[in-house]
Amino acid sequence: MSLEIDTVKPKVKNTFMSSQGIERILMIYLLVNLGLAYHFEDEIHDTLKESFTKIEEMMDNDEDLHTVSIIFWVFRTYGHYISSDVFTRFKESDGNFKETLKGDAKGILSLHEAAHLRTAKDYILEEALSFTSNHLKSLAAGGTCPPHLSMHIQDALCLSQHWNMEMLVTVKYIPFYEQEEDHDEMLLRFAKISFKLLQLQYIQDLKILTNWYKEVDIASKVPPYLKHRIVENYFLVQAIMLTQYYTILGITDDTFDRYASLPEAEILANSLESFKILFIGLVGLIFKRRKKWLRFYYTFELLQLKAVVKANFDHAKWAQAGHLPSFEEYMEVAEVDITVCAALAGCFISLGKMATKEAYEWLKSRPRLVKSLCVRGRLVNDITGLEEDMRRGQITNAVNCYMKQYGVTKQNALRELHKMVADTDIIINEELLTTTGVSRLVLKTVMGLAQSIAVCYNGYEGFAHPDGKIKEYMISMFVDQIRL
Repeated sequence: MSLEIDTVKPKVKNTFMSSQGIERILMIYLLVNLGLAYHFEDEIHDTLKESFTKIEEMMDNDEDLHTVSIIFWVFRTYGHYISSDVFTRFKESDGNFKETLKGDAKGILSLHEAAHLRTAKDYILEEALSFTSNHLKSLAAGGTCPPHLSMHIQDALCLSQHWNMEMLVTVKYIPFYEQEEDHDEMLLRFAKISFKLLQLQYIQDLKILTNWYKEVDIASKVPPYLKHRIVENYFLVQAIMLTQYYTILGITDDTFDRYASLPEAEILANSLESFKILFIGLVGLIFKRRKKWLRFYYTFELLQLKAVVKANFDHAKWAQAGHLPSFEEYMEVAEVDITVCAALAGCFISLGKMATKEAYEWLKSRPRLVKSLCVRGRLVNDITGLEEDMRRGQITNAVNCYMKQYGVTKQNALRELHKMVADTDIIINEELLTTTGVSRLVLKTVMGLAQSIAVCYNGYEGFAHPDGKIKEYMISMFVDQIRL
């Protein structure tokens, strides 16, 4: 298969480079969806940089909703600010979207996906999201679309591509594309082989991780009630070192959150300094291929660990006392407790030299992008985990704190918290377009974590209870091998 990749890749590159204007932008969208964009990152970067200088000329008089939406999605996804005014051409004089659009299933679907990249001033995209959501539901249920398109629409309504994990998009898109009448056989074959090789790599990685887990004998070193989530952790990051790192973070978090008594939690929190040498050794073992970069990382990550453990302990004290602090006080602690910064630090070290010291300093400063992701992670975790928390007698939760502080019902509190999540989505989109001083790879890494969070907490607590959708996703990636 590797030989076939080497044969087909130059042909696909030639097709891409020989295409012009809009046609090439549409091909970028295909490459992204089929999981092939990483093969041509330089070519895509150069294409978009050049095309952006003549974007108005490129899109002038284009009245195809699908095409305009795809172009918008591609440029914004790659960090180029293209104005949402391009969609005013699809409105009537009364300000409503044209009635003729309602039968354009692919166009409405593409506009729906584009709307998820909206920023605070993209008012037309707020309207577009409402317009497309309503009509897509009707199209999917009405039987007027081909079955594969109807399924594609349902997937988008469940979770937009912008907030979905890239590999899950590819898993779904390859069979969808195969059923499209105008699909390119060479491109389809390339996508299948490329994904097949990734699946084989996933299996090999999981074997290595399983052996590592047995060799270090983690099962005998932690309490028997702790859940072993090596596969779930790998599903989130698809990298061996990060899976090992996330496993250690998860054990610490679970101990504070679910199992330790308050005296035990205090002992664990106070033992951080004596734990320092062990922690450095453990991180060094996990990231042994990055030794030259570890010195700065140790210092930085220990600061993150201290912050997380302190937040874990503060949260545990509230929870075990049945205390409900103010919503603001709770969020100040809980945003750290959710371990987003510590997780990102691990992601950065896995990038090696591509994550510079400046990137760590940027993360350490808790920029607006990272803070918003912390807020989002905390809120969706608490919203989806509320019922289980209550069953366990753990009332210290964002929902309950909000209810108490503002004297509202659970339903109203949930509504307001969902609005906050939507607000953080908009801030994240803005920051991805405007953040400077760090590379696009760093921003892409942050967005990758955001997508993992969105998948895990999409109306359910997927990480604590992976037997539902998460299990289905893992089977599609690791068990159901793609047919060539």
